[in-house]
Amino acid sequence: MTLVSPATDLLTFPTGFLWGAATAAYQIEGAVREDGRTPSIWDTFSHTPGKVHAGDTGDQACDHYHRFPEDVALMAELGLQAYRFSISWSRVQPTGRGPAVERGLDFYRRLTDRLLEAGIQPVATLYHWDLPQDLEDLGGWPARETAERFGEYAALAAEALGDRVAVWTTLNEPWCSAFLGYGSGVHAPGRTDPRDALRAAHHLNLGHGRAVAALRAGLPSSARIAVSLNLHQVRPLTESAADQDAARRIDAVGNRIFTGPMLHGGYPADLRADTAHLVDWDELVQPGDEAAIGAPIDLLGINYYTPTLVSAAAPGTAPGEAARNDAHGASDFSPWPGSEQVQFHLPPGDTTAMGWAIDPSGLYDLITRTSRDNPGLALLITENGAAFEDVLTPEGEVHDAERIAYLQSHLAAVHRAIADGADVRGYFLWSLLDNFEWAYGYAKRFGAVYVDYPSQQRTPKASAHWYGRAARRNAIPEA
Repeated sequence: MTLVSPATDLLTFPTGFLWGAATAAYQIEGAVREDGRTPSIWDTFSHTPGKVHAGDTGDQACDHYHRFPEDVALMAELGLQAYRFSISWSRVQPTGRGPAVERGLDFYRRLTDRLLEAGIQPVATLYHWDLPQDLEDLGGWPARETAERFGEYAALAAEALGDRVAVWTTLNEPWCSAFLGYGSGVHAPGRTDPRDALRAAHHLNLGHGRAVAALRAGLPSSARIAVSLNLHQVRPLTESAADQDAARRIDAVGNRIFTGPMLHGGYPADLRADTAHLVDWDELVQPGDEAAIGAPIDLLGINYYTPTLVSAAAPGTAPGEAARNDAHGASDFSPWPGSEQVQFHLPPGDTTAMGWAIDPSGLYDLITRTSRDNPGLALLITENGAAFEDVLTPEGEVHDAERIAYLQSHLAAVHRAIADGADVRGYFLWSLLDNFEWAYGYAKRFGAVYVDYPSQQRTPKASAHWYGRAARRNAIPEA
């Protein structure tokens, strides 16, 4: 496949490649008490002292709920072709049950209408971590009933927005929802039970299956359905048998716990064996569950930031200490049930402001492996980006050359994977805006657009203009 323009030597992408940016509802919307919205687990978690840096909350965030016309105009100005946003479940269905609140849906109707008027394709994600608190009080994702409620919510969203939105994502990074929310406790709801984490993973999978069925029933046949997974590109520290087994374990509980039932017919036997002391899989997985979870999807979303380097831990290493360099936040509790004695290591090389190694080869390896394991399944890069120490100059500019270099190298990895046969249909930069970065509060900036939180003024960074040129040219420009 020839993907280099002979006239310019630029790395060009296939015709129709989709250039977008992504956000999440709780990170940007604000307006947490308006138009019928009730608290989600992230409202509760962020208002709990000691859970979020500096006591930050998403109460106002980027005020996108009121400023979305300005934000859509920015996207159009930058030349973006698509915008991936998430829908706040508790804005649409405040208790997670019953009829929809039309005022909540109206916001997403207005947003999608404005996007379409600007020539920007809306891509909706049903769940980006903000479970209604009422459902958490009834057991949360470790309770099977939550999966059933998620299917009902998906049907409501499809009915309201199916005439406007052609691409839907069920879940964003269910690994984080299950294992950071219920395992290590560094994300909402902050629980630390490995058994509940595994139960949550299964019910997130089942909720995905229920949502796929509801979307298929409620959307036009032309609609495309996806799920976005933060697949871990796992590498053993050495070629020793012990380190190879450590990598296998993390691949099982970090990746194949989702790709197994979603794409390959069921949970892998080694995962079940690794975690049999924690859950009875035969009791947890009821007849028909794996078939429901495996409902066909049209696109698989890949979220990638940094590779994962592991070895066997030294005897007696505490689980929290072993997992300390896993790039998912520090806790005394491991988010890796069945793999508590796997040691994580910082990969070599330069890092972002998150302390994450910058390694585009991990993205290339992840794409090509996923493509090889799932022939015929189209892929989207639904998140990729980096946080750096951005500074707004007195002249009102942000010179983020490090982010441009990061994007340039990772887009080149995507380009290389496509040239080697992977069917990658698009790339979504994380993130459109600086925003509430979960437990890090407002201390980390991932955005292409700088947000001054007190004034809510938006300033496109140098990387935003660079990325806009990439979108317009369908090619990777020089830095």
